[in-house]
Amino acid sequence: MQRQFSNPSRPSAAQILLSLSAVLLPVVSGTPLTKHTKCDRSQYPGPSNPSFETGTLDGWEVLSGTAFGNNSVSSATSYWDGPFNQVGKSFLWGFAQAGDPAVGQLRSSSFKASSFLSFLLGGGYDPVNLYVGLVRDRDGALLLNQTGTNDEALVRITWDTSEWAGQRVHMLVYDNSTASSWGHINLDDVRTGCDALTDSNGLTFHVLGQANQPVANGQPECSLYAADSFRPQFHYTPYQGWINDPAGLIQWNGQHHLFSQFNPAAPLWGPMHWSHAYSDDAVHWKGLPVALYPPNPNSSADSSGRFTGSAVRDDGDQGSLRLIFTDFTDTSLHPGAIPEVVSTAASADGIRFPLSSKNPIIARPPAGSSSGFRDPKVFWDTTDQSWKLVVGSGDSVSGKVQLYRSSDLLSWTYVGVLIEGDGTTGTMWECPNFFPIGDRWALFYGGNGLGWYAIGTYNGTSFTSEKTGLLDAGPDSYAAQWYLDESGRNLAITWMGNWPTSKWPSRVNGWAGQQSITRELFLRSDGGLGQRPIRELDTLSENGKAVTFKNKRVGSTWTVGSLKTVRLQLDVDLATTTASSFSITAFSSSAEEVTITYSVAERTLTLDTTNAGYGQSGTWQATLAVPDDNQLSLDIFIDRSSLEIFAGDGTVMTATIWPRYQESTNIKLTGHSGQVSLESIQLTPLSSSWC
Repeated sequence: MQRQFSNPSRPSAAQILLSLSAVLLPVVSGTPLTKHTKCDRSQYPGPSNPSFETGTLDGWEVLSGTAFGNNSVSSATSYWDGPFNQVGKSFLWGFAQAGDPAVGQLRSSSFKASSFLSFLLGGGYDPVNLYVGLVRDRDGALLLNQTGTNDEALVRITWDTSEWAGQRVHMLVYDNSTASSWGHINLDDVRTGCDALTDSNGLTFHVLGQANQPVANGQPECSLYAADSFRPQFHYTPYQGWINDPAGLIQWNGQHHLFSQFNPAAPLWGPMHWSHAYSDDAVHWKGLPVALYPPNPNSSADSSGRFTGSAVRDDGDQGSLRLIFTDFTDTSLHPGAIPEVVSTAASADGIRFPLSSKNPIIARPPAGSSSGFRDPKVFWDTTDQSWKLVVGSGDSVSGKVQLYRSSDLLSWTYVGVLIEGDGTTGTMWECPNFFPIGDRWALFYGGNGLGWYAIGTYNGTSFTSEKTGLLDAGPDSYAAQWYLDESGRNLAITWMGNWPTSKWPSRVNGWAGQQSITRELFLRSDGGLGQRPIRELDTLSENGKAVTFKNKRVGSTWTVGSLKTVRLQLDVDLATTTASSFSITAFSSSAEEVTITYSVAERTLTLDTTNAGYGQSGTWQATLAVPDDNQLSLDIFIDRSSLEIFAGDGTVMTATIWPRYQESTNIKLTGHSGQVSLESIQLTPLSSSWC
């Protein structure tokens, strides 16, 4: 799926990469900071009015422009996507004085640099034109700087400033952006010395914005992926830049291939490339060169790109790996062009993908596609033994899926509308997937920012839905893609993200986006589409470190363990459980946690992230099927900043979690109004999929 945004003028890709290097370096001895760091070696008071608690700009000087003034200090507590997360009452809101297009500079009072400095930062992402910086007084040198995340919410940035300890410095709030969206920067709670690393609750801040991204010389190794305390260890992420939709999933010549929508220049959506990784087991990934580039890769102002698509083995072309995808053209820069067509590229070695001379292979959308025409997915149609292709589409009334037929994967004939909706799931259906499963056919697609599925019957030209539902009941799953592996399993990977939220704090470390673990799809007992982890994930288990308990009854809170990358598997005997409900808390410390609650009477599983750090705040709920044997099974994967919950009936809930504190690793179980009867519970540490 590809969503169009208002895109203000931006620096070139080269400028962005240069700025990212400035933001991310120098490295703090290669490891995250902890409470044991000798932070009191050089500790001096910070600037005057560091948290703007006077309600004014006292102690700060407006150097230029109109972006900052008497109205810049705000006591607002929330905005459209949640709380600002300020400390105390007031903070600097760069929008409040004169809106987004205004520019200006604001400087703090002078102070001696300590060993460490941290502050809360929010606002727009623009490394060149929007940042908070540390400036040396004597020569005006900009020592460190950090841009925002395209989110109003404040996240903590931590800098090692020991190199300049004792020198006179000041903070600079720099706004040279005239953008009408995200053209401002927010600041609060500047801290120095030991206070910069540890909060008043005694917990240690996660380090963001510096030291977590060593410079990669050539292909990054797994040690580089481990350096960032937020980066998942057994999920695919870009080393730097942005990913969203998984694309081109296939097992080809024995190896699994994962492509992703990719912008290498910045941790935001941009001109779409296809990143590429391969795996022998759909678990352990190794990076390969970029497979597809946009038509104008050096122009960040041109959003034309290679949008989502699929991969297939082309036996008519010597078994090549063929990609079939949307070619998107930015018509604001290329007037008269057709915005979305279907193109192809094929590779003999699985690395280089030259574009076909026959492109586009579908030159224009059919009638009734006013909302869009993108994300082709190829499948082999067993009803007439031909290649078919579904494409997402829609009009002003409803979303729909268009169907095409081919004998050679290059020439496609329009068949008609496979299925269309009633408008309740959106007027544009993106990333459709269609395939046989059991004695039925399955369709899933994205609409209204959610993933939907339908199970039903298919006659070769049209699909009749019999059972529908959400593909994932959690907040962070979209643009899932299916593929059939060489053993005949229906597998899928989903993007662990969504478009409505702006919660990507990893942007300050230069990357954003992650793909789920590989799942196996199956028909549930109620006729719906279920998902479970593939068995190959067992290879991540650290030998001899799993802890298992049998026949355990839990009433009051029990701490199961404290780990950042772990699998929690439990089987609950509902027949002998006396508790009305039970809760599992993860990413837990004295200050924050995620809660997963099962209600025995209601059979509901509720995910609550309202007290879970920097991430998307809310509650999500699913009703589980009644287990035939009265045994409830949950299989939970925790990976630094991600959470995937699989119930035994095939229900899945996916979320990204961004804890504020390094100590937020506890996993607990609590029975409410009675005891939980556990037939078994196992906690298994998991290793990196990059090693």
